[in-house]
Amino acid sequence: MKKKRIVIALGHHALGTTLPEQKIATVKTAKAIAGFIKNDYQVVITHGNGPQVGMIHMAMAEFCRIYPEYTSTPMSVCSAMSQGYIGYDLQNAIRAELLGRGIYKPVSTVLTQVVVDPYDDAFYHPTKIIGRVMSAEEAQAEENKGNYVVKAEGGYRRIIAAPKPIDIIEIESVRALLDADQIVIACGGGGIPVLQQANNLKGASAVIEKDLAAAKLADLVDAQTLVILTGVEKACLHYGTPQEKVLDELTTAQAAKYLEEGQFEAGSMEPKIQAAISFIGNSAIRRTIITKLDSDNLDLAEPKGTVIRK
Repeated sequence: MKKKRIVIALGHHALGTTLPEQKIATVKTAKAIAGFIKNDYQVVITHGNGPQVGMIHMAMAEFCRIYPEYTSTPMSVCSAMSQGYIGYDLQNAIRAELLGRGIYKPVSTVLTQVVVDPYDDAFYHPTKIIGRVMSAEEAQAEENKGNYVVKAEGGYRRIIAAPKPIDIIEIESVRALLDADQIVIACGGGGIPVLQQANNLKGASAVIEKDLAAAKLADLVDAQTLVILTGVEKACLHYGTPQEKVLDELTTAQAAKYLEEGQFEAGSMEPKIQAAISFIGNSAIRRTIITKLDSDNLDLAEPKGTVIRK
């Protein structure tokens, strides 16, 4: 009998911010993931990287400021570095948790490139703030290089695009590992954004929304369920107001209506709802669960989060 395949998208709460926090957080996260594996699911994991890639970008920019003879590090390379070190902690934590339960399954992190459209409107309207605070002179130098900057507290910061994912370059490798019943970590931080130029791939100065990348990944591996783990147990209408209403179940049509009404916060719950709609499409089988990371209560038979279906 074919195993059920799920994609788990980990948010900030599953990883922490600093290196010590990440070490602790991944141990807790591994317990939750091991629960799925014990219940005989085939698991693909993806994760955010906001604090981590920001830290890497700032560190590399500061290094080049001190040593100008070195070339600055592109955003695509910073994304690759963040995939590597988050994957390193995560796969080791999962491996240790599984072995502690008497389960042996290989866990692999796949350095994953995600194709974006060079004509995506996001490149003309960047929204993601990243990097250190700069002086007016440094900001002008960035603009002279063709980069975007925005005024921020204490000075200026760089702002980059968040284009939509189109395809995943290493998807066949991910499928092969899954078919071998291995655990895969892929598309970390939304993937390394790349542009296709003939036979070559060129890193894009961008970041990809990790929830949208998770939806693309779940679609391409033909998962039945996309689980988006976040800091709240369920999505809500009128979040944070006296009129707040918890959502237990949603159809994709209802979700689309609420999106149009602006019910979900941009950069927070909004991309999760968009990801759910994108992944489910016209399928009567697929579903998305948005819920809080809790190693004791992640039961897909009776999920405690918001369940979205067609």
